[in-house]
Amino acid sequence: MQAFVIDAYKRPVHPADVPDPTVGDRDVLVEVGAAGLNQLDEKIRLGEFRQLLPYRTPLTLGHDVAGTVVRVGPAVHGFAPGDVVFARPRDHRIGTFAERIAVHEDDVAPAPRTATMVEAASLPLVALTAWQALVEVADVRPGQKVLVHAGAGGVGTVAIQLARHLGADVATTASAQDADFLRELGADVVVDHRTQDFAAELSGYDVVLDSLGGDNLVRSLTVLRRGGIAIGIAGPPTPRFAKEAGLNPLLRVVMTALSRRVRSRAKALGVGYRFLFMRADGRQLREVAALVDSGAIRPVVGRTYPFEETPTALAELGKARTRGKTVVTRA
Repeated sequence: MQAFVIDAYKRPVHPADVPDPTVGDRDVLVEVGAAGLNQLDEKIRLGEFRQLLPYRTPLTLGHDVAGTVVRVGPAVHGFAPGDVVFARPRDHRIGTFAERIAVHEDDVAPAPRTATMVEAASLPLVALTAWQALVEVADVRPGQKVLVHAGAGGVGTVAIQLARHLGADVATTASAQDADFLRELGADVVVDHRTQDFAAELSGYDVVLDSLGGDNLVRSLTVLRRGGIAIGIAGPPTPRFAKEAGLNPLLRVVMTALSRRVRSRAKALGVGYRFLFMRADGRQLREVAALVDSGAIRPVVGRTYPFEETPTALAELGKARTRGKTVVTRA
């Protein structure tokens, strides 16, 4: 079958003929209809996560998929050929930029009935990130105040809608040209990151979801009320994350050093900081699908490319400004 692979870290993505997936006892073989693109794909290509995710090459990239089940393993009972599904395959089993992919059944969910294949493919990674940050980690409740950075991006567009659904008052940072659109999604306050200082404009927030890292994350701590929490998805990783991930002692030391500044600042302000590296979870995707079908979450797709233009789509991902997600489609 055809797939888009890298032969080594920092090498270009290119088409290649690769063997058909092996279908394990609890695997679901999916004919790929569409695949979402994420910055994670580019970071893996560049080797930025090789210490956390040491992949062997050649490697087929791709973390989001929507498609049709063509075969299931003998121990699978929840899916059958013909089912339309979506998934974020677990780490070390990625590879959605291909004609077919075998995904563990625990990572798969029925696609939202009201979404197109392209819309469904845009959701898994970003929706799971938003869910795990706002529901699992922060336990957002009605009346709380949530700041979502980069609101017009893939994670941001979903997180704003999820926070609103959970009953929170939502602020976001974005360009002025996206302000009306983000208010339609549920943002109460939109701070223009080019002309306004969010740290001067906002205060008393319960939760910050930060996808930018660096100084933006450190400054985000100052808008939190005492006892509030900042959740970073761009880093830096913390000793707690390293321990939970079972990383080796050397990596634990490195992550302790990398996160010392933000952890120290958080402690001084009486707030918390958590690093989130999202995980695959089909049960959570079922919750997401229900929210899409109820109208609480609307998928936002900014660009689509034909499947054969996957390398171009990836190359443009960090250059072209896109509202929501970019998706490649085989339809």
